[in-house]
Amino acid sequence: MGSKRLDIANPAAVLFDLDGTYADTAADMGAALNLLLERHGRDPLPPADFRPHVSSGARGLIGAGFDLWPDDDGYAELRTEYLELYAADICRHTRLFDGMQALIDALVARGLHWGIVTNKPGWLTEPLLEAMDPKPAPAVVVSGDSTPRAKPHPEPLLHACRGLEVEPERCLYVGDDLRDIRAGQAAGMATIAAGWGYLGTETHPRDWGADALVEHPLTLLAWLDGAASSSGA
Repeated sequence: MGSKRLDIANPAAVLFDLDGTYADTAADMGAALNLLLERHGRDPLPPADFRPHVSSGARGLIGAGFDLWPDDDGYAELRTEYLELYAADICRHTRLFDGMQALIDALVARGLHWGIVTNKPGWLTEPLLEAMDPKPAPAVVVSGDSTPRAKPHPEPLLHACRGLEVEPERCLYVGDDLRDIRAGQAAGMATIAAGWGYLGTETHPRDWGADALVEHPLTLLAWLDGAASSSGA
C-alpha cells in the first residue's frame, strides 16, 4: 500500500469518517430508505442490499432503492423526502462500531486529538452526535457543508487540521470509502481503510492505495505502534 506519511515519531491526531467508520448508522439510514420505498409502492430492501451504499449517503441509497442518480428527473425530490425521514428518527439504532470507544479512549490517553470529518451535512451531523453524546468529545467536527468542497477534495481535512492547529503530516485519516482515502492522500495525511465499515461495491479496499487496511478499530493501535517501531521512534 501507499508510503507512510504520518510523522510517526510525533503523531498529533486521528480523524475518522462518520458513517461506516466511527458509527454504524446503516440500520437507521436503511430504515429511512425502506419507509421511502414503501411510500412509493416499492418493496423494502434487506440490510445486505442497502448496507454497502450507506457511506455514499442519500445518493447511494436512492440509487440502490430507485436506480435514480443526481442528474435524473425526480432524484432531487426523493432526496429531500429521504433526508426528512432520516432526520426524524436519526439515532434509534445507531451505535459505535465494536472497539471504537476503546480506540478513542486509548488515543486520548496517548495525548492524541480525535475528530470527525464527514460528508454528512451539518444539520444531520450535529443532532446525530448530540444524540450519541460521544465521550470524550471530538476535538473537531467537519461536516459536508463546513467547507465549499466535500470529500474527495482535501479541503474538509485541511479545515480540520486548521481547527486543531496541527500539520496534516501529523494526522491520520480513517475511512471506509475510496473518496476518504483520496481526500486524505490529497491532504498529505496517512490513510487507513476501515475494513469494518461499509466499503462500497465498486472496488476492493486493498486497491485504494491506503497506508493500511485495518479490520478492527483496536488493530489501529497495533498499526500505530508498529509504524512507530519501524520509524525508530
